[in-house]
Amino acid sequence: MESYVIGLDYGTDSVRAVLVDSKSGKELASDTFWYPRWKKQLFCDASLNRFRQHPLDHIEGLEKTIKGVIEKSGVKGEAVKGICIDTTGSSPVPVTEDGTPLALVDGFTDNPNAMMILWKDHTSIKEANEINELAENWGGEDYTKYEGGIYSSEWFWAKITHIVREDEAVKDAAYSWMEHCDIMTYLLIEDTDLASFKRSRCGAGHKAMWHESWGGLPSEEFLGKLHPYCAALRSRLYTETYTSDEVAGNISKEWAKKLGLSEDTVIAVGTFDAHSGAVGAKVEEHALVRVMGTSTCDIIVSPYDVVGDKTVKGICGQVDGSVIPGMVGLEAGQSAFGDVLAWFKNVLSWPLHHLVYNSEVLSEDQIKALKEEVDKNFIKELSAEAEAIDINDSIPVALDWINGRRTPDANQELTSAISNLSLGSKAPHIFKALVNSICFGAKEIVDRFKDEGVEIKSVIGIGGVARKSPYIMQTLANTLNMPIKIASSDEAPALGSAVYAAVAAGLYDDVITASKTLGSDFEAEYYPEPEMLVEYEKQMAAYKELSHFVEESITKK
Repeated sequence: MESYVIGLDYGTDSVRAVLVDSKSGKELASDTFWYPRWKKQLFCDASLNRFRQHPLDHIEGLEKTIKGVIEKSGVKGEAVKGICIDTTGSSPVPVTEDGTPLALVDGFTDNPNAMMILWKDHTSIKEANEINELAENWGGEDYTKYEGGIYSSEWFWAKITHIVREDEAVKDAAYSWMEHCDIMTYLLIEDTDLASFKRSRCGAGHKAMWHESWGGLPSEEFLGKLHPYCAALRSRLYTETYTSDEVAGNISKEWAKKLGLSEDTVIAVGTFDAHSGAVGAKVEEHALVRVMGTSTCDIIVSPYDVVGDKTVKGICGQVDGSVIPGMVGLEAGQSAFGDVLAWFKNVLSWPLHHLVYNSEVLSEDQIKALKEEVDKNFIKELSAEAEAIDINDSIPVALDWINGRRTPDANQELTSAISNLSLGSKAPHIFKALVNSICFGAKEIVDRFKDEGVEIKSVIGIGGVARKSPYIMQTLANTLNMPIKIASSDEAPALGSAVYAAVAAGLYDDVITASKTLGSDFEAEYYPEPEMLVEYEKQMAAYKELSHFVEESITKK
């Protein structure tokens, strides 16, 4: 009998669904929905590092994309056996006692503090610093030790503490909070008892300081030192967490009817996009999977008897079962990767948007055609010119901290910098420096893992940047002095979610077996160029020197 699974991947800008044949692994259809409110940057203020999203963007996207893949594939709804959702994180959502997102409640529909607090929101830097100081000095358990020893403003408790301090109305109305992957899963299932709902191990362990050794979440005493609300919230959250090969519930009658699916369709426990992306890229021991988009997440899995209770300093987290049940998943990453290049594109595009595209000399059709041509060729031409720069040319040195530093050693107060500029520095020279910076930031992460005893033998790249930019991937291979394989699927995180869905639905016995069939193949491999290694070592040394100067001499003033 035919059987299919759907993986739903919520990214920063859009949600993508992929429908997969559970026997052959063939991707039969995919569909994408771009968040309309987010596209207008509603509820956001980049100058304050405030980035919020309305849950309706996500709910509308769920319906549109699942219906889309069913319609495109021609598959009958009753043949869809399982669905799993992955999302960005930590992206917590305030909810009422019945699990309704607060932004859907009258009086909160336009309140930024009632929205989902997106992973890249850095309004809670002060609260993250407080958590780190408290964890070190309060005299009890160090709840940050499995988060690399540093808690980030991108994560669950820092964001919640900031919101409840800032907005009394939201504090009083928010009965609980849910990670994005949890709320979307919860909204789909029939059993809507918030107290017994199966929360994601991946979401809780990496961002909410959940760990079995201290009985789940941090103690009420610890959380109360942040804010009384946080202490009270603990009892309204959860104690147990679950891996994404487990069943969260069956799809509700309402959603089954709306989507044209059977009520027997299984909904798996949710997860984070980078972790499902690693599964979609057939992650294995000693392989570093780099999910490269606006930011990066770097994922490694290790048997428990290798890592055990050993903590890795300065990474994002290590959680038993966050990627593959029975293995420890370790996460690191960069707060900005593609975002660094997007920022530079926006800077260079200012004259186009304010002079050329508003010109009365050009017709609307000409302006539209020009925009399309520029968007198509902008990064492509910069890459070609940057790659052609002579190795002996003077190249500026840049830092990738344009949105702070995630790892190693999280510090969202850090800012980027560029040095060694001259009258000979043209746009391709600066672009080359920025590409170098994001690759050097990656090298710092790899070096930290190695220094901490985590062996890396290979690198797998997934995501838009990995597939679309041979120049960046070659630079990364030269910087890391390591081959890089590129996953062929555009939808590796969604594929990983489909793997989880297939196991939860009973179609496969375990995640590793399912990923061998349903995971992505590889379309390219980049090898280090021996003649370039010495030059990149010199550039890396200059990057480290600038990093040290900015962190010690500028940021701390």
